[in-house]
Amino acid sequence: MTTELPTSPWDLPAGHPGVTFLTGPTPLFALARDPRFSYCLYVPGRHGPDGPPRPLVVAVHGTRRRVETLRDAFADFAERHDCVVLAPLFPAGITGPNDVHSYKLLSPAGFRADEVLLAMVEEAAARWHVRTDRFHLHGFSGGGQFAHRFAYLHPGRLASLSVGAPGRVTLADPGTPWWHGTADAEELFGTGPGLAALRDVPVQLVIGEQDTGTAGLAPPDERGSDPAAGNRTDLIHALRANWRTHGIDARLDTVPGAGHDHFGVLPAVQRFLAARLAA
Repeated sequence: MTTELPTSPWDLPAGHPGVTFLTGPTPLFALARDPRFSYCLYVPGRHGPDGPPRPLVVAVHGTRRRVETLRDAFADFAERHDCVVLAPLFPAGITGPNDVHSYKLLSPAGFRADEVLLAMVEEAAARWHVRTDRFHLHGFSGGGQFAHRFAYLHPGRLASLSVGAPGRVTLADPGTPWWHGTADAEELFGTGPGLAALRDVPVQLVIGEQDTGTAGLAPPDERGSDPAAGNRTDLIHALRANWRTHGIDARLDTVPGAGHDHFGVLPAVQRFLAARLAA
């Protein structure tokens, strides 16, 4: 096992070519704890070791895993707000040759996608000057599935939460097993849904006004007895209603003219995150 320490941008002399790989859009780095997974970042050009750690925004990809495109869409945002953006990659095929969904459900029978992300955050903090106790989490579609389930298990790690257009939702329901509900979350993950802590997290639910189709949704035989069936607009309304009964005051932003398009709703997401960073 290597004992080599990660190099930070400020460890290198000015003009060293390595600085260009550690600021701006970075390469994909394999996670040391489990190299099946990787992550890339956008690091503002003025990033340095002085002052308080910079805020961290985590942006989680959807099923097509356009991780670098998503990271690049946050480049101007990161420079403007002096924050670091981390985009994890959960490859398809981890739990089997046809696996594309396991990361969304946190995969208690395969790998713990939530713990993989937390390991990425800690690893990034060993190289860059970022805050790790709380970070801002956003995901859309498959990433929205991951994000709201992560929030149940780790609300205390979140400075804010933005959930975009999930194709399946997990309701806070102690009478229904995971992933439809949360009855056996403690048995599966070692912790129950932290609803009390989640009430203190600013939450945005976001969806395109025209995101009313069913293309790309799991077929009925894969959804089982989904208590929140329908299109993505139906699902996000069901999640909001459920959370509000538990005192989680999630705002819902519906983006005019947008369909199921991550980059179409991203301006609304970034406005939400900008307000949280300013606060």
